[in-house]
Amino acid sequence: MKTRLERLLYGTPFSPLYPVGRFIADPVQVQTRLLRRLLMEAASTEWGQRFGFGEIAQAPDVIAAYQAQVPLHTYDDLRDDADRVRRGAADIMWPGTFKHFAVSSGTASAGKIIPVSGAMLRKNSRFSIGVGLNYLAKRGDIRFLLGKHLTLPGRIEEDAQYPGTLVGEVSGLVAEFAPTFFRSLLQAVPNEVAFLPNWERKLAAIVDRTLDMDVRLMVMAPTWGLVLFKLLVERYNAKHGTQATTVGEVWPNLRVLVTGGVALSSYRDLLDEQIALPDLQYLETYGASEGFISFQNDLHDPAMLLHLDNGVFFEFVRMDQLSNPGARRYTVADVEPEVRYALYVTSCSGLWSYAIGDVVRFTQTFPHKIMVAGRTSEMIDKYGEAVFGEEARLALAEACGMTNALVRDYHIAPREATGNRLPSHQWLIEFERPPDDTDAFTATIDAYLQRVNRHYQIRREAQAFGLPEIVSLPDGTFYAWLKKTKKAVSGQTKVPRMSESRDVTDGVLALVGNNG
Repeated sequence: MKTRLERLLYGTPFSPLYPVGRFIADPVQVQTRLLRRLLMEAASTEWGQRFGFGEIAQAPDVIAAYQAQVPLHTYDDLRDDADRVRRGAADIMWPGTFKHFAVSSGTASAGKIIPVSGAMLRKNSRFSIGVGLNYLAKRGDIRFLLGKHLTLPGRIEEDAQYPGTLVGEVSGLVAEFAPTFFRSLLQAVPNEVAFLPNWERKLAAIVDRTLDMDVRLMVMAPTWGLVLFKLLVERYNAKHGTQATTVGEVWPNLRVLVTGGVALSSYRDLLDEQIALPDLQYLETYGASEGFISFQNDLHDPAMLLHLDNGVFFEFVRMDQLSNPGARRYTVADVEPEVRYALYVTSCSGLWSYAIGDVVRFTQTFPHKIMVAGRTSEMIDKYGEAVFGEEARLALAEACGMTNALVRDYHIAPREATGNRLPSHQWLIEFERPPDDTDAFTATIDAYLQRVNRHYQIRREAQAFGLPEIVSLPDGTFYAWLKKTKKAVSGQTKVPRMSESRDVTDGVLALVGNNG
């Protein structure tokens, strides 16, 4: 039964949680109406004329008509039009001109640049506020509002090529357009510090400003939280002459940690150890340059509620059918739990059946809850083993639990057969705490993958594939690799989890003088 506070926050039209209550009650109808509205609004644009959005919007079965007329798209399909939008062209994919652009991958000069409309910025802001209000509704704990909120957004800047436009990471755009009440009352660090271009100086500046603050909520990627926490404790001790070992000793009133960018499950144990606050609540979210997609609405369930009324219409293609040109396009009406789907979005920023590149798995439907299972590129199938990123992550978590290990970062790549050695997977791992028994760690990973992946099991049983090879890296190796290979390191910069290419692996091993 809902509490009075829940009924107020979910039932009041001006609340950011009001759309959540509506789509939970009728998810299929909410998504159908949303698609029809997007088509009608963009009917006069170039894309609307090209695909006949106006006619599609009038069809009795708008979803079927849309899927019959509008194909699935990748960034290459819209690159030229996105460039025109950056140059100021109007009414291309969405009505009007754009002043804000999110770097989805790569850099502002060479990466995927996603136009972000004013409507999407407003919805993203509403989404972010809703995450905090959902915690308030579920926990009834107002204390997180009585101190400061610390966010670690990516950088945005005026685009030198296109004056008057802002380009950068979507988290930076959200920070730039945060509500006035948040900036004046809750924000721990001003944006001029949060947007400093040098990542190491930025972390140091944030730590120095917040050492003695009453920080009660944090928003950041777990990977960079670990780096910030270590620096925080070190500088706190240096300033106060203390011997603190945990974040909880510096910020004892920290109540909520909102995470995104990478899977929280890979870092939960390590964060628990570094923070050491038993009442801390973790809230996982899933946001992308293309839209904010899901959030953890149940404090006791790590799966995230798919937000079906946030300016994004969703389509899903089964991963086992992804290479099929005629693959069926599913919607929330017919997806099934425990199936891996590639995610496609149609949005109020003018993306039309666009491949985000992520893989999701539904844990349940009605209401629809998902886990992010990795990237569509995160699968190694060089020898027919077909190991997905999610399987590798869960295998690693089980191995850590069995051997008392903690992992900071990792990357997996295939290793070819040589001499008497079978082909295998090479796991480069930077441990926060190494396993008690490396052989048991390796065996646990292998046993887990055999248990959940029939392709892998068959090849192991046939002695056509070898045990995982674990390579333990010195502290800071992956960060050194990021700095060496990326023009800039930021909150959105991540270590790729797995690849069929050995480019990452060989580059990392070269840094530590290991020829692999």
